[in-house]
Formats: sequence, C-alpha cells, structure tokens
Amino acid sequence: MNTSPAKAATTLSTVRIGLVSTSDRASAGTYADEGIPALREWLQSAILNPIEFLPRLIPDEQAQIEATLKELVDSARCDLVLTTGGTGPAPRDVTPDATLAVAERVLPGFGEQMRQISLHFVPTAILSRQVGVIRGQALILNLPGRPRAIAETLGGLRDADTGKTLVQGIFAAVPYCLDLIGATYVVTDPQVCEAFRPKQK
Repeated sequence: MNTSPAKAATTLSTVRIGLVSTSDRASAGTYADEGIPALREWLQSAILNPIEFLPRLIPDEQAQIEATLKELVDSARCDLVLTTGGTGPAPRDVTPDATLAVAERVLPGFGEQMRQISLHFVPTAILSRQVGVIRGQALILNLPGRPRAIAETLGGLRDADTGKTLVQGIFAAVPYCLDLIGATYVVTDPQVCEAFRPKQK
C-alpha cells in the first residue's frame, strides 16, 4: 500500500503505542532514560499513521512491570507495547518474565529474530531473553536497552552502498501481526521499513 505522509495523516487511524523503559537507576533519576526517546524517534520515522505515545518509566520490579503492561493493554487500549531494557540473565532483568506472565499467546519468532540481528554485532546477544507476545488485541515486544540496538532490531541491517537489506528487522512483520489480532491498521514508510503483508488471492 503506497500512502504519502500527507495523505496518511488525514486518512489513517491513530495507533496507540505504549513505551515502557524498565530501569532502576533511570526511574530513580540517577541518569536520563535513553530507551523511550530512541523508540519514539524510530517509530515516528517509520509509521505514517498518527501516533499516540503512552510512555512509562519504571523500576525493574516484575509486579510493577506486569501491572504496567496490563494497564497499557487492558485500560489504555494500546495496539502495540514496546519495552526496553531488563532482558538479560541478571537477577534484576525481569522484563521477559513479566511479559510472559501477562501473555495470552507467545510468538517465538520475534525473540529469535531479535537475537539473530544482535548477534551480528555482539556475541553476548545470545544471553538476551527478549520475547514477543499477544495480550488481547495488542502485541507486546521486548527491545534492547541501547538506542542503536533498538534501531537495528526494529529496522534491520542494510548495505551502506546498495541499500539492500542484509538482515530483516522485526518491524516489517508487526503491521500484519496487528491486522491478524484485530488491532489498528498500520502503514509504514518503505524508505525506513517496508511492512510485509501477503498478497490477497
């Protein structure tokens, strides 16, 4: 579907996106959170729909993360919830545990592809426990904590000279997933991320 940004702004429905950064230190004000700004910047460049962001900066407490995810999906009616941080094997890394606890269905392919992308850069990506799940009519995805890794995970990797996609980012599959679960129809800018939808027979 080819939609100009100007046309998209007037014809497409608003997509509600929850942005959850889990960090003990950032939530306490020890340092500035970088995850939510990085998510917002990439999503604004990639999505042509009007976007309503619902940001949440919270500590690495599983019960609070679970409550936040439930609030964003069940009460705020987000179509998509992206978390950043807390996906490793350390004792305080509990974001995947909280995500699985509120999940109705798990989509293993998202976690598999996120690790595959990150493994192009760091061998420790294999330690990540990122997951993708469905709750109600919303998709919840665990993203890395570093801004550069967030952009690489969402958009994938392209050859600097040819622009050819070397590794597919996960966001190309997100709009069709949202279609299938009854969420808002999302249109992307193909210059940033070309959404894949199977051709209608």
